[in-house]
Amino acid sequence: MARNDFDDLEEQFLVHIGVERGLAASTVSAYAADLSSYIGWLQSNSEARVRSLADVTSDDVEKYIASLDGLSARTRARHLATIHEFHKFAVSQRAASLDVSERVKPPKATTEFPDVLTVEEIDALLNAASVGEGNDPVSLRDRALLEFMYASGARVSEAVGTDVDDLDLEHLLVRLTGKGDKQRLVPIGSYAVEALRRYLNVGRGPLERRAKGTPERSAVFLNKRGKRLSRQSVWEILQVCAKRAGITKQIHPHSLRHSFATHLIQGGADVRTVQELLGHASVTTTQIYTHISPVGLMEAYVSAHPRAR
Repeated sequence: MARNDFDDLEEQFLVHIGVERGLAASTVSAYAADLSSYIGWLQSNSEARVRSLADVTSDDVEKYIASLDGLSARTRARHLATIHEFHKFAVSQRAASLDVSERVKPPKATTEFPDVLTVEEIDALLNAASVGEGNDPVSLRDRALLEFMYASGARVSEAVGTDVDDLDLEHLLVRLTGKGDKQRLVPIGSYAVEALRRYLNVGRGPLERRAKGTPERSAVFLNKRGKRLSRQSVWEILQVCAKRAGITKQIHPHSLRHSFATHLIQGGADVRTVQELLGHASVTTTQIYTHISPVGLMEAYVSAHPRAR
C-alpha cells in the first residue's frame, strides 16, 4: 500500500459512512477532520515515518492520542473513536490484516460540573431583562425568552425553534423539538406563562410588523427585524442581562438549562424525571446534575445522622 493509498482509503471510508451508513453531512465532516489530523500526524510526526497502513502500530496510535493532550478528554476520545472506525473499515476492506487501534483505550474524562446559577442569580437575571417599565417589545421578548428557557430547560436551538403552535399556555405546556427531531412535552411554570402572554399579546406584534416581505407567522421569538431569533442573538441577550444583573460568572444559554436541572434535583425531583424533561437519551448524561453543594451535604447529614446534632 503506497503512501497515496492513505488518501484513497480515507476517501472510501468517508463515502462508506456518508452513503452506506447514511450519517449526517456534519458528522461526516467531523470524521474527515479527525481523520485528516491523524493521517497527517502519522505521515509527518511518527518516529517511524509511517508510509503505509501496515506500518502503523498500537504504539503509534497511543502516541497520537497523547499528542492531543491540549484538548479535553472528551475530544480526544472522539478522535480515538474515529480512528477505531477507520481501522475497522481498513480490515473489512483487506487493506490491513489487524486493527492496531483496538486495544488503545480512551483517556479518562475528569468530572466537569456544569455552569449553574443560584436561585438568587436567576431572579436577578430575569429581572434585568426588563428595562424601565419593561413594556417595550424587546424587553417583553427578552423577559419571556429567559423565563421560558429557565422554566422548560430548553436547549437554545429548541427555544429559537419553538413555534406559536407549540405553546399550550392554558395547560402550562410546551412541545419542544430536540436532537434527531424528537419531540417532548414539557411543563412551564406560571411565571413563564405570564411573561409569554404579555410578550405575545403586546410585544410580538410590533416586532412581526418590522419584517420586510412576508411576515414571520410561526416563530415565538422574533428579532428586531421581525425574523426568527437566532442562537447568537440569544447569547447576546443573555450577556447583556447578566451584565445588568451584576453576574460575573461566565455564562451562556446552556447555563439556564444547567440551572433548571440542578434546581429541580436540589428541590427533590428524581433523576429519571429530569432526564425526561431534558430529553436526554441516557440517564447517565443527567446524573452530572446530582452533585450536591457542601451546604446541602451538611444539611442532609445533620437531618439524617443520629449523632450529628
